[in-house]
Amino acid sequence: MKYTLFALFLFCAYSPSFAADATETTTEAVESINQLGLSTARDTFTTFLHSMNDFKRGKAERINDATRTLDLSAINPLIREEKGRNLAWLLLEAVDKTNIINLKKIPNHTTGKPYIFFHYNSGSISINQLDDGRWLFTQKTLSALPGIIEELASKKSLKVDDEKTQFIPWDIQLRQQLPEALRVRSFLLENWKWLGILLIIAIGIVADKISSFLLQLVVKRFRQTTKTPAFKDTPPDMLRPLAMLVMATIWWAGLNLLALPDQAMIILVVAVKMLAGIAGVWGAYRLVDLVTLYLGYQAAQTDNKVDDVLVPLIRKTLKVFVTVIGITFVASNLNLNVSSLLASLGLGGLAFALAAKDVVQNLFGSITVILDQTFHAGDWIIVNDIEGSVEEIGLRSTKIRTFYDSLITVPNSVFITANVDNMGQRKYRRFKCNVSLTYDTPPDKIDAFCEGIREIIRLHPYMRKDYFHVYLNNLAASSLDILVYVFWETPDWSTELRERQRFLLDILRLSNALNIELAFPTQTLHLHSHSDIEDENNSTTPNLTELMAESKSAAKSIVQQTTGLNKRPPPVHF
Repeated sequence: MKYTLFALFLFCAYSPSFAADATETTTEAVESINQLGLSTARDTFTTFLHSMNDFKRGKAERINDATRTLDLSAINPLIREEKGRNLAWLLLEAVDKTNIINLKKIPNHTTGKPYIFFHYNSGSISINQLDDGRWLFTQKTLSALPGIIEELASKKSLKVDDEKTQFIPWDIQLRQQLPEALRVRSFLLENWKWLGILLIIAIGIVADKISSFLLQLVVKRFRQTTKTPAFKDTPPDMLRPLAMLVMATIWWAGLNLLALPDQAMIILVVAVKMLAGIAGVWGAYRLVDLVTLYLGYQAAQTDNKVDDVLVPLIRKTLKVFVTVIGITFVASNLNLNVSSLLASLGLGGLAFALAAKDVVQNLFGSITVILDQTFHAGDWIIVNDIEGSVEEIGLRSTKIRTFYDSLITVPNSVFITANVDNMGQRKYRRFKCNVSLTYDTPPDKIDAFCEGIREIIRLHPYMRKDYFHVYLNNLAASSLDILVYVFWETPDWSTELRERQRFLLDILRLSNALNIELAFPTQTLHLHSHSDIEDENNSTTPNLTELMAESKSAAKSIVQQTTGLNKRPPPVHF
């Protein structure tokens, strides 16, 4: 019960506002009709005549006011604009050849019976009130206009002034001059219209070929005279879409001149507009390529790598923008309401929203890469389990060429949270190895060999001079291992490999010069004879105390000769 009372309360509270809204809407509709000049039959006729006269004086936008006086609701929206203009001219011609109009004699009441201007054998010209209150020239009037014009073909216009008074469309004037055989209808259209379609197609194709040839000459001349090296490789068919656009324009204009039936007009005009849209988008793509080609050339002249990343992004962004404009153009010409279509998709709209979420994440990922300069094209990076060289940074993804030559596409959203190890941003490239010498190498030669390697490091142009280590580091099972720990300051991996080879070959040349033998894993097998074993058993071995004293004495003597007793060498300085 309480829910019923609550509903009644809401209804009572809402009803006045609803009534007020309805009243306000009705008032606005009446004001709109009055502003358009369609509130009475007299206003409609006056609006039509004044609009057409203004159009003849050069005010091109007034043709739209004239077509608003016609009831074009039965005409397909795809050709409504073209058809409406043609019908407006036919109506003006019929009126001017029928009577001198006295606007004061036309009824000026907002309601009532339809106003009939004149009866003809083919029909009548009349104005009727629609359900929304507008007074418009009726659909029957518009359908009868071609026949009415045929009836009035031999008459002259009754309106005499300084302006041109013959407004018969070109197709009707031409049809009146043609023999009867060409005016016969064969398979949907009259024969002369079939010939006209073939002629228009042929003219469009010839214009396309001629335009394409001339535009290629322009591009060739441009490539020869340009001072920008980036434009030297411009393809000869760079302006090919413009030739296609010329062809589409000729076809569109020619089809309008023929005044084809509605169904044929819809098919052909839509096809031509689609062709024009495709040519426009294609031409805009070529323009974007030309602009970004120049920007890429300018970016290559700078040391900053940010612009190298921005140029591909600009190219893709502009192409996406051009595509959206092209789709909007085609949709508007097809009379499609894109927003209503998307809103009516329901679950499809939800899926679109979810997809847009990933698109936004990838976009922010690309912005993060650019602003943070995480990496640039050509850098060697490691992200998650992917390792390779960056080929291209796009709006949605980044392409990485692996070292086994496969191409991996990584969504840019990954770079928002992932740890990226940019090997290409290293200032120095480390190298660590052991140079193994045989155990019979004298200590002095080992010292000399280590110092020789240090000198090689000092002399090599790409090697880091302020930090390196070359020391005897390990007594291995079959060798004396010298640790070589160095760095190169090279711009890329290829240079690093070249310098590493030079360094290692110089070490080999140094070992040959010092007659030092490099070791490799070997084992020495000693065979003792029976007499050797007896000699070892018969020999006398000093006791432990004597051996320790002898060892200490030898160590003291060695240190005194090499480092010095009670002396502490300073730290290593480069």
